Amino acid sequence: MSFIPREQLKTEAERLYNELKPKAAELTARDRRAIPQQEMPSQAPEERVKNMQEVTYGYSKEQAVVEALRCLQCKKALCIEGCPVRIDIPAFIKAIVDEDFKKSIDIIKRDSLLPAICGRVCPQETQCQEKCTLGAALKDKNKSVSIGRLERYVADWERENNLVTSPDVKPETGKSVAVIGSGPASITVAGDVRREGHRVVMFEAFHRPGGVIVYGIPEFRMPKAIVDAEIKALQAMGVEVKTNFLVGRTRKLKDLMDKDGFDAVFIGTGAGLPRFMHIEGENLVGVFSANEYLTRANLMKAYDAGRADTPIFKSRKVAVLGGGNVAMDSARMAKRIGAQKVSIVYRRSEVELPARIEEVHHAMEEGIEFRLLTNAQRVLGDEKGLVQAIETLSYELGEPDESGRRRPVPIKGSEQILEVDTVIVAIGNDSNPLIKQTTDGLETNKWGNVIVDENCKTSLDRVYAGGDIALGSATVILAMGQGRTAAKAINQLLAGS
Repeated sequence: MSFIPREQLKTEAERLYNELKPKAAELTARDRRAIPQQEMPSQAPEERVKNMQEVTYGYSKEQAVVEALRCLQCKKALCIEGCPVRIDIPAFIKAIVDEDFKKSIDIIKRDSLLPAICGRVCPQETQCQEKCTLGAALKDKNKSVSIGRLERYVADWERENNLVTSPDVKPETGKSVAVIGSGPASITVAGDVRREGHRVVMFEAFHRPGGVIVYGIPEFRMPKAIVDAEIKALQAMGVEVKTNFLVGRTRKLKDLMDKDGFDAVFIGTGAGLPRFMHIEGENLVGVFSANEYLTRANLMKAYDAGRADTPIFKSRKVAVLGGGNVAMDSARMAKRIGAQKVSIVYRRSEVELPARIEEVHHAMEEGIEFRLLTNAQRVLGDEKGLVQAIETLSYELGEPDESGRRRPVPIKGSEQILEVDTVIVAIGNDSNPLIKQTTDGLETNKWGNVIVDENCKTSLDRVYAGGDIALGSATVILAMGQGRTAAKAINQLLAGS
């Protein structure tokens, strides 16, 4: 897919809008299938690698309406089944066709508190859009209705027109809930519990709330102003936010209940403990976890070398180990910070890349090299302990493993040397063990994830958990789904007591 300038996309959308909108009510399913999917306008690759501004511009009104006209308005809307919080997708899309954008965002907000965020970073192609009937009819799920882009459009429309309002809050109940962490699951719990009139205090270990959306996802993919607006909306509802508060060190979890009087606790601390390859040379200077690299760059703005207090490694040639969204974020960030050459090293093929298709496409446009069916064997350094290269081994794909993806099989004698001065390990994260280590009776599995039941209740009374800390690795919308489940259970608990 080649880059198409924004103005060209806009002109074509206006033509289709003028042609199709007047006869919207008469369009047949066949007519809708023939409408071309609207591409997302973005900065030109050669320009965006020089700045931290959001890569994509978002749909114009005409693009949004034309894309919404592609929806078949199925009686059995399988897309809703694919949504972890079960948004009424056909209804909000129909409101876009009618150009009633206020109604559209109101429909979304019945079930999702973070549409501007989910519309940008959730993997819709493996959730709602994967089940889209249009994609099935066209025999290409990548041609499904662009549900995420439409969600982003109406969320941005609401914010840009200063129409964002705080949800109603019931009278104070005298009950209080501690929410540990401030990522998507915690934001959802805080909002849903506060609506019922309970006091909510959110405890964040970092100096800025927002969780992984702030420290993990780069500005060019998720503008921090949007996250800040969501936190301010919670505060406008009366949610208290305490930063630089590390539960397990500043205060133990049980002390929040036994000494501070909280009636329930939600653990939403995410999965912030980076995994490593455990290969020779991983302790050399120039090897980073993606967590550290992105936290320095995103949360502490190390990319702004002239003004930021936090330093970041000056790289010329970078190898990023992994193929998920975090790997794409790390590679694209390294490019923007000044690396001359950045390579993604991934042991499976492009088909198996777990990153969103859009992120892979953007990375390729930006000149990121993909060394597929390849994995790092060891990191090589010089006499000073600085990274000089990695030794890689080539792979071929065998039979599918338990994940359903074809298993990578090493090819003997295929070793090669790739010259690099920086290695970023982006192969996933485990749960931070601090709360487990400081909380007697909290049950976890062998990976350190908190064990919860169908209501997100842990092994401890009045303690709930959700998001990455329970699932291991989750999307924003899956974390929100667990947050909604936990909030419902907490509200029932407090109503009963």
